Amino acid sequence: MLLIYADEQAWTEAERELCYGESTELAQKLKSAGHYVAASPLQPVATATSVRVRGGKRLVTDGPFAETREQLGGFFMVEAADLDEAIAIAGRIPGARKGTVEVRPVIELPDLPPA
Repeated sequence: MLLIYADEQAWTEAERELCYGESTELAQKLKSAGHYVAASPLQPVATATSVRVRGGKRLVTDGPFAETREQLGGFFMVEAADLDEAIAIAGRIPGARKGTVEVRPVIELPDLPPA
C-alpha cells in the first residue's frame, strides 16, 4: 500500500488537477506492467468523520483522527516483488513531489472476500 500524505493547502487547484492527470497516467502504466491493484485520491480532510469505540460506546466526531501538518490524500495499491520495487513505484507518484509516500506491506488475511 502506497499512502500519499501532503499538506492539502500546498496545492493550487491547477496543480491538483495536473497531479490527478499524472496519477491516472501512472495507474495506466502500472496496470500495463502488472503492478496495479487500485488507486484513488481522497476528499479533503474537512469531509472526514472519525469513529472510535470506547467502553462499548461508539463516538463519532467530524474531522480527521488527528490534527497534523500533512494529511492522507490518497493511495495506490500495487503488486511489487519486494520493497525496492515498491519504493521505485512510490517515487513515480506525483504526490511525492510535494508530500510523502509511505510504503507499507499489507497483511493478507485468508478469509477476507475477494476484491
